[in-house]
Amino acid sequence: METSGYATLSRQSGLMREMQVVANNIANSATTGYRQEGLIFSEFIQSAPGQTSISMSRANIRNTSTEQGALTQTGGTFDLAIEGDGYFKVETPMGERLTRAGAFSPNADGDLVTADGHRVLDAGGSPVFVPGDVETINIAPDGTVSADGNPLGQIGLFMPAEAHTMVREDGVMFRVDGDIEETEQAKILQGFVEGSNVNPISQMARMIEIQRAYEMGQSFLETEDQRIRNAIKNLIK
Repeated sequence: METSGYATLSRQSGLMREMQVVANNIANSATTGYRQEGLIFSEFIQSAPGQTSISMSRANIRNTSTEQGALTQTGGTFDLAIEGDGYFKVETPMGERLTRAGAFSPNADGDLVTADGHRVLDAGGSPVFVPGDVETINIAPDGTVSADGNPLGQIGLFMPAEAHTMVREDGVMFRVDGDIEETEQAKILQGFVEGSNVNPISQMARMIEIQRAYEMGQSFLETEDQRIRNAIKNLIK
């Protein structure tokens, strides 16, 4: 295969990965706390002694949008939304994770948990406990949890010390390969949930652009294949 073919194949591979990312964004456009993901293309040069260098593309760097999602009022006591830059910290079997999905509820032991049963952690890294024998639970903007007016603890808000150390593990859960710090640049809203920050219309438009770009690349590869076949036929006549 000639250099143009290799360059086109690397581009096609990147477009396929971007299509998967965009499709996942669209599928999660109604998922609470979901943050839109994108793919960054870069160029690299592949070379070897005695061979022509080839400029190829690579699309293996994913970036997450930090744009605020729409806040929807639910009135739920344990529905919490974050306004500003910050994340809830939760305890999972794989370790501590960060999330923006704040549709919580107390479990049988009185611990505040996510929809998947992961315990929500306070500012000190301990599970948040909410007693079941109280009339009212109030959660202040700074995360302070009060039962019938008596403070019980404080839900923590966190940020990775370095943004590039945060890795998406699933739709709404992030692993941090580095230090996690408390943040005061955000506040908690009780009775609200944050929706996905995906713009479905722009993502649909991008999907069409990717599809057209992929079809153009495929057409080029088919034309090149036919050209090489014709050249071989002419040589063996």
